[in-house]
Amino acid sequence: MHLKHNLLTAWIVLVALLAGAHAEPPTAPAPAPPTESPAPSPPITEPSRFDLNRADIRAYIDQAVAQGVDRQQLVSLLGVAEPQQKIIDAMTRPAEKTLQWWEYRARMLTSLRIEAGAALWREHKELLDRIAIEYQVAPEYLIAVLGVETQYGRITGRYRVLDALATLGFDYPARSSYFQGELTQYLLLAREAGFDPLSIRGSYAGAMGALQFMPSSYRKFAVSGRHASHRDLWGDWGDIFASTANYLHQYGWQYGAPVLADAQLAPNQAVTPAEHMALTETIGSLRARALTIPTTLPDDTPAMLIAAPAQDAMNYRVGFQNFYVITRYNSSPLYAMAVYDLAQAIKDQVTREAAM
Repeated sequence: MHLKHNLLTAWIVLVALLAGAHAEPPTAPAPAPPTESPAPSPPITEPSRFDLNRADIRAYIDQAVAQGVDRQQLVSLLGVAEPQQKIIDAMTRPAEKTLQWWEYRARMLTSLRIEAGAALWREHKELLDRIAIEYQVAPEYLIAVLGVETQYGRITGRYRVLDALATLGFDYPARSSYFQGELTQYLLLAREAGFDPLSIRGSYAGAMGALQFMPSSYRKFAVSGRHASHRDLWGDWGDIFASTANYLHQYGWQYGAPVLADAQLAPNQAVTPAEHMALTETIGSLRARALTIPTTLPDDTPAMLIAAPAQDAMNYRVGFQNFYVITRYNSSPLYAMAVYDLAQAIKDQVTREAAM
């Protein structure tokens, strides 16, 4: 019995060994796919800085200190200011120089901009009426300037003002003297108003706030709507409206006087508007050049001729003293015409709404 059991056990073991000899070897686990090396991080580049050893920058520092800027603070600020080529690029091709009048007008006189201006007027009517009487400037122009400049404070600029003014002051020779002066005015303004010169952002030209005042204009024309010492051109509507009115008033705005008139040129005649915005003509002299001007103003009224090209024709307009005042805000005739046309459109919208 034991022998049979042992023989059976041996037979089972032998069968198992023979079966194992023909079995598939165990499959080795597939090798893991090679992992890709992470892409190298781009090198960290330090922003470019101004060379404070440049002769023109050293001379500027001395001039600014002589006007009251703290030398240590100025050197520190210029040490972190960043020159930016995109600022110079923007300066050389502003919309007022690259667009025709009909293109520029279409951008500025949208239904949304007109409706937003009318809504702002309704919201602040009492404030606007008070300021208009005090400064003798009609409310529609206070609204329109704001609408053309920043879409009523919505778009005030993304460039650090320090960078914009330093870039144009030191790397834009065409107007370096002007922008160096504005940089000095900016630093003096920062000290007076108590803000950090590194914290303020504005346009590529260094203009600030809802009104896009340059620093010298901010110091000279910005006023408080409540006649306080602090002036906020970012968030205080009283200060914003009053400062616009004060700017136009100081440049000689004539309350109730005309701004602009359309003109018709006789067939087969040619005229050439003056290159610079100045009241070098009169209504009489323009009429003598075959222009018809629908106005009752006397012939000796100072005037200027403006080209206003449409998409398919050349049109002309005649600007008066108040038109000239608007060009003190921005010297482009396209800008001044847009302010006038937007003011009229907003006024018409408010009048229609009041009549309903």
